Amino acid sequence: MLEHKKLDVEELKKDFPIFKFHSGKRLIYLDNAATSQTPRQVVDVMNAYYNQFNANIHRGVYKISEIATEKYEQAHQKVAEFVHCRPEEVIFTRNATEGLNLVAYAYGMEHVSEGDNVVVSIMEHHSNFVTWQQLCRMKNAELRVVDVDNGELNMEQLKRFVDERTKIVALTHMSNVFGSITDVKEITRIAHGKHAVMVVDAAQSVAHIPVDFIDIGCDFLAFSGHKMMGPTGIGALIGKKEMLEKMQPFLFGGDMIKSVSIEKTEWNELPWKFEAGTPNIAGGIGFGRAADYLMGIGMDAIAAHEKELGAYALERLREIEGITIYGSMQPRGTISFNVDDVHAHDVATVLDSVGVCVRAGHHCCQPLMKKLGVAATVRISLYCYNSREDIDALVEGLKKVRQVFHD
Repeated sequence: MLEHKKLDVEELKKDFPIFKFHSGKRLIYLDNAATSQTPRQVVDVMNAYYNQFNANIHRGVYKISEIATEKYEQAHQKVAEFVHCRPEEVIFTRNATEGLNLVAYAYGMEHVSEGDNVVVSIMEHHSNFVTWQQLCRMKNAELRVVDVDNGELNMEQLKRFVDERTKIVALTHMSNVFGSITDVKEITRIAHGKHAVMVVDAAQSVAHIPVDFIDIGCDFLAFSGHKMMGPTGIGALIGKKEMLEKMQPFLFGGDMIKSVSIEKTEWNELPWKFEAGTPNIAGGIGFGRAADYLMGIGMDAIAAHEKELGAYALERLREIEGITIYGSMQPRGTISFNVDDVHAHDVATVLDSVGVCVRAGHHCCQPLMKKLGVAATVRISLYCYNSREDIDALVEGLKKVRQVFHD
């Protein structure tokens, strides 16, 4: 087995000003599945855009516009390197949600018909559930929802659900509730065996494990910048070139146009064909720098760190009397739980009082919460700047929860 470099968490934290800002009280940030913290290196390149070459891209024939264009296009190349695809296959969007909707409107509306079906799972984020639910409603198609067993996708049921009338299979790569990893490579093989298109929601996975678009073989892959140390308001849809070339854009105007006459309009080349209007230029540049930053750390090292830390978290959490942990007990970076009959929001409020930030709620997975028989859970989600000390602080906070509500 290959040895991965050990992360120096305290050294890494120096790149994140937010951890220094809260003087006198250690900030324990365990809500990375919602959004990650942003290193100064990402903020610096965005500030450089606004302070040094703030201009629109592609149209200007002056120096700072040329610099902005070069930086923005380089960002596409960096993201392409990060997930192993071609730069022209990288479409910048506002977030993963917009990327998934882009596929639904630009591909699904044309290829899904009455009597067809789309396959999703019960553990999808609403962005990858409601999008296809509404497409099926509009096209009078069937939405098939695969169940989960102990936090893992029911593969036998999936195999039964994917048939000759399946047009799209859309699944999460990593659950934002359980932290479980879906075998999207194998599912892509199953989908393609029935001539269905495979869409992967990689919003949770790209920041935590190596993701290889070519190796997975899927047709589309969507993710957000803010969950991988980048800014908010930027994300990417990765699509196979041959698919994107055949698809019609669903946003019109601005940079996605090559030429216009009264009679017709010709679309720009990829990826600009799908990037209508003035884009989030600073965000795009920051997105590319975030990809660089993560590659500098090493995705294998991040994955190994989170697996080890997740195992420690599961071990320590089991010390808490009355705790219910959802999903398997396999080491993972995202863990959802409840403590006795204390509402998740109350647990989170007490934890916040001791400087521990967690997520409490339905996590945009209401169908899954209904299956679990709960209204909400507490969720911790780890990242490379988290440590055992953070987990220890969490456990001490949970002990305080029990004191407040049961003593």
